[in-house]
Amino acid sequence: MPPEPQSGQAWKPRFNPWVIAITVTLATFMEVLDTSIANVALPHIAGSMGASQEEATWVLTSYLVSNAIVLPASAYFSNLFGRKKFYMTCVALFGISSLLCGLAPTLPLLLFFRVLQGIGGGGLAPSEQAILADTFEPKKRGQAFALYGLAVVFAPAIGPTLGGWITDNFDWRWIFFINVPIAILSMYLTHKVVEDPPHVRKEVEETKKKGFKLDYIGFGLIALAFGTLEVILDKGQEDDWFGSTWITVFFVICVVGMISLIAWELWQIHRKKAPILDLTLFKNRTFGLSFAMMFVLGVALYGTTVLIPQLLQSLMGYTAESAGMALSLGGIVTIICMPVVGILIGKFDARYLLAIGFLIMGFSLIHMHGLDLTMSFSYASSLRAFQAASLGFLFVPLNTMSYTDVPPGKNNDVSGLINLARNIGGSAGTAFVTTMLARQSQRHQNFLVDRVFANNPALAQQLRGLTHRFSAAGSSLTTAANQAHLQIYESLQRQAAVLAYLDIIEYLAIGSLLMVPLVFLMKKRKAGGGEVMAH
Repeated sequence: MPPEPQSGQAWKPRFNPWVIAITVTLATFMEVLDTSIANVALPHIAGSMGASQEEATWVLTSYLVSNAIVLPASAYFSNLFGRKKFYMTCVALFGISSLLCGLAPTLPLLLFFRVLQGIGGGGLAPSEQAILADTFEPKKRGQAFALYGLAVVFAPAIGPTLGGWITDNFDWRWIFFINVPIAILSMYLTHKVVEDPPHVRKEVEETKKKGFKLDYIGFGLIALAFGTLEVILDKGQEDDWFGSTWITVFFVICVVGMISLIAWELWQIHRKKAPILDLTLFKNRTFGLSFAMMFVLGVALYGTTVLIPQLLQSLMGYTAESAGMALSLGGIVTIICMPVVGILIGKFDARYLLAIGFLIMGFSLIHMHGLDLTMSFSYASSLRAFQAASLGFLFVPLNTMSYTDVPPGKNNDVSGLINLARNIGGSAGTAFVTTMLARQSQRHQNFLVDRVFANNPALAQQLRGLTHRFSAAGSSLTTAANQAHLQIYESLQRQAAVLAYLDIIEYLAIGSLLMVPLVFLMKKRKAGGGEVMAH
C-alpha cells in the first residue's frame, strides 16, 4: 500500500498523472462507443436471429436501462469496495459480457448479456471522472477533463460509422468482439498504475469496520425509477407515449419510484446513514446548475447526433456509413478544441468559457436552420463541425465546475450524478427528436396538403405534365395519373419532414441560448482552479 501523505500535504499518485488519465480513458472510450455502435447493426442482428426490427431494438434499450441504474449508484459501490477494485470489476464484466454478446446464439441470451454489459459499463465513466479529479491538482484538472471529454464526445460520433463499416465488411458480432482486447489491456494498465487515494481507502476501511450493509431499498428504488424512465424515453414514441397503457403504467411507476427514492435518501441522510445517492450535493448551487446544464448538453449532443444522419439517410439517400462520415469533421474539430479549452480553463474564469460554449451551440443551431435537401456533403459536414466547436467549451468547464466546493470524499458522488445527467439527457434528446419528427411532420403535412391541393392552378398544370410523361413511358392514362399524384405527395412528405427537422433545430437552439444567463449564477472561480475543492 502506498505511504500516507503527511498532515497538510496533498496526496500525489506514484505514476505520472497523464499515464493514469490515458489508462482510464481507454475503457471509457470503449464503453461510450458501445452505446452507439450497435445502432446500425440492428437490421443484421434481427435478420440473423429471426427477430423483428422492434424486438431487435431491445438490444439498445436493455443496455441503456442497466447502464442508467448503475450510474447513480457507482459512487456507493466505490466506497464499499474501493474505487480501483470497483473500476477493474466493471472493466472485467464489460469485457466478458462483450464476448458473450458476440457469441450469443439467440436474442434472449443477447439481451441478457447486454444487461450485464450495461451494468459493467455504468460504473466506468463515473469512476474515471472521480479518478481524474483526485489524480490532478485543481489547476490542471481542466486539461484532464479535456482528455475525458474527447472519449465521451468523439466516441458516439464515430460509433455509427465504425459500426456500419464492421457490419458491412465482417459480421455484426465483431462490434462486440473488438471490446475484448481493449478490456484486457485496460485491466492490465489499471492494475499497474491506478491507486486509491487516502480518503477512498479510509472510507473503505470505515465501511469494513461497520460491516457490509448494502442499501437494498435505495438500490431497488434506483432500479425502479431510472430503469422505467429509460424504457419510457426509449420506447415512448414507438408506442405512442400515453396512448399506450403500458407506457402510462411505467410512467406512474417511474414517478412513484422517483418520489420514494428522494424521500428514502433524505431519510437515510437524516439518520446519518450512507445514502446510495447523496442528494445534499444539490445544496451546492454550482453543482445543481452543472447537473442541469449537463442534461441540456446531453439533449443537444445526442439529439443532433441522431438528427443529422437520419436526415441524410431518410431524405437524401445517403448510406449509413456515408451519413456517419458527415459527423467525422465534427469529431476532428472536437479533438482540436478540447485540449485548447483544457489550457484556457487554467487561465480564465470557467463561467465565461461555458457561456461562450452555449452561445456557439445556439448560433450553430441557428445556422443549421438554413439546411435544405440540395445541400452538399461538405456543407452537411460543416454544419456539424460548427456545432462541435462548442463541445469543448461546454464539456470541460462543466465537468470542472461541478467539483466546485466539493470535498474529496464526494468526488465519486459528483461524477456519478454528472454522468447520469448526460446519459439521461442523451436519452431525452433522442426521444425528443424522434417524437417531434413524427408529430411535426404530420402537422406540416396536413398544412401543406390543405394549401397545395386546394384550387391550385400550378399544381394542376404540374399534374398534367407528370401524367403525360408517365403515359409516354408506357403507363395507362389511369396509372399515369396515379403515379403523378404519388410523386407530388412524396415530394410534399419530404418537404414536411424538412420543416419538422427545422422545428427541432429551432427548439434546441432556444434551449441552448437560455442556458447563457444561468451560467453567471454559478460561483466564480479563480483562474487556475484554486477554488475547485474545499479540502
